[in-house]
Amino acid sequence: MKLFCKAGACSLSPHIVLRECGLDFTQVNVDLTQKVTERSEDYWLINPKGQVPALELDDGSILTESVAIVQYLADLKPDRQLLAPPGSLTRYHTLAWLSFISSELHKTFIALFQSDTPEDYKAVLRARLEQQFRYVERSLQDKQWLMGLRFSVADASLYVMVRWAQAAQLDLAGLTALEAWFHRTSQRPAVQAALNAEGLV
Repeated sequence: MKLFCKAGACSLSPHIVLRECGLDFTQVNVDLTQKVTERSEDYWLINPKGQVPALELDDGSILTESVAIVQYLADLKPDRQLLAPPGSLTRYHTLAWLSFISSELHKTFIALFQSDTPEDYKAVLRARLEQQFRYVERSLQDKQWLMGLRFSVADASLYVMVRWAQAAQLDLAGLTALEAWFHRTSQRPAVQAALNAEGLV
């Protein structure tokens, strides 16, 4: 498999999951400004959306969108227990978290980071994100991970969003459960390996 990614982008989530699963893959970095890979490939021909991540499977087919990719990877290695089996309510709670992270956090960050977003609207976006992170804080009370006792694909996705929150200098003061969770996640070997591979540490 090949993972097409950009350092620190949302593709960090499937990158972490690949390493948590112990799967063999090749990391291919993408210049999203020029839409070209480090191998001088036209990225539009790989992913017509022009975004990361994209996962090229061994048969040459392409899977896009982080939410779909992390589910696919977790199902390849069910023994790693990153996603509960089909039919389990825990699985659907995990998918609910993935949906929340994608729609309420990721999408809002994208608007915040765009250079043409008016400054007064950026203030609204920042306030909205800080409110959503307070919800995450309440959800993590007395929990080791989002789903309780096991690290899941939802934790990998949330980790990227907290890194973005720090980069945007959002006010996360007093969110002690989130801070402890972030520290635990940062110490996981797969997370450390992904960060190192992307040049983020």
